[in-house]
Amino acid sequence: MAHPRSCQTTSAVITSTDAILESISDGVFTVDLAWRITSFNRAAEEITGISRKDAIGRLCSEVFRSNMCETDCALRRTMKNGKPIIGRSGYIVDGEGNRIPISLSTAVLSDSQGNVVGGAETFRDLSEIETLRHELEARFHVGEFVSRSPLMQRLFEVIPAIAVSPSTVLINGETGTGKELMARTIHGLSKRSKGPFVALNCGALPDTLLESELFGYKAGAFTGATKDKPGRFALASGGTLFLDEIGEISPALQVRLLRVLQERCFEPLGGTSPVTSDARIIVATNRDLSAMVKAGSFREDLYYRINVVRVELPPLRRRKEDLPLLVDQFIHKFNQLHHATVQGIAPEALSLLMAHDWPGNVRELENIIERAFVLCPHGMLQLAHLPDEITLHNNRISTVATLHDARSQLEAQTIRTALERNAYNRLAAARELGMHKTTLFRKIKQFGIDLPRTDGRSQRTH
Repeated sequence: MAHPRSCQTTSAVITSTDAILESISDGVFTVDLAWRITSFNRAAEEITGISRKDAIGRLCSEVFRSNMCETDCALRRTMKNGKPIIGRSGYIVDGEGNRIPISLSTAVLSDSQGNVVGGAETFRDLSEIETLRHELEARFHVGEFVSRSPLMQRLFEVIPAIAVSPSTVLINGETGTGKELMARTIHGLSKRSKGPFVALNCGALPDTLLESELFGYKAGAFTGATKDKPGRFALASGGTLFLDEIGEISPALQVRLLRVLQERCFEPLGGTSPVTSDARIIVATNRDLSAMVKAGSFREDLYYRINVVRVELPPLRRRKEDLPLLVDQFIHKFNQLHHATVQGIAPEALSLLMAHDWPGNVRELENIIERAFVLCPHGMLQLAHLPDEITLHNNRISTVATLHDARSQLEAQTIRTALERNAYNRLAAARELGMHKTTLFRKIKQFGIDLPRTDGRSQRTH
């Protein structure tokens, strides 16, 4: 990058230098030892929205109002140790109060005798790049869900249609996969988004309390009921009622719930007249309800009533390609929550996370990142900040706990997922993965991926 050179003395060279500085797209400014701006090029004016006339002579901190001015000024550090800084990220506040993302570089200005007389800084407006990055990220986001996994991308494609439908939704997934988050996402994308979202964990309450929580009660319905209390069905009117762990409710309560879903009305405990329900119902479970129906522990008619639209949330071990995205998301979340400045995670620590099986799914990952923040509120999350259950596992699988092996695991899992989704039709899977079929065949052999004797293209033996 171009920097002003105080050692040049001839007017011809100075004019040439000024012309160069005026023509480049990077902002350039210089300061003296009192931190007052001594030069300010055209690009600096355009990026900051501050004219050269208003900038020259003022303190640079007054002009830029950067996030680094008060705490960690890059130019101050360079002028103190003499070492230039290249491509550091940050932001400035322009003349209209807008935050402008920038990347900056710094250098020391010296006179002909080598004495430091000031400093120079160049900065580049990254607004368009940031906008593009957000647009690309939007492709991997639905609500608060973030994923690059083909399994989740297919789900992302249908969620908007599910959201606008009034039908009951059954969300199935292991503990920690984000069933309530999915329910909130569906609610947030629906026409009921301005209405209430009411959640209830059916497995956390005994039958008697669960019934009163769902349907409410009238004064005098039982000892201690001194006034009417609305239930969750009433509170969710005009919005969404989310019933988690639906597989835990008793057969008796299943009958009452079925009636509400069929007739869209209910009677509070102690009530004599029905109350209309206007809540959309979303239920969730980590159990196999179809198996429970066969075993006689869950009503078949209720199962078919709630299984109108089914959403399957894959476990984290089947979408490990999402780990880097999820880690970044949680780092951003906890930086804001804990007022921390964690910059990211070390490659070897991420590699270790990639090798874990994640029985607790996304919730387990979130808890591990939050724990790491307690030990490391600044800098990079390292191996030492991960819990014993992760690091001890690393000792047993030291042959795979490298960044290269983690990437191989990720690639192998992505290929397996594509093959499964295409019924093991290798040509279709290769097209989806954007690779030539011979490349896919080679990688299948390289990773030792087992294939069925028939694929989705034909019934021939392979």
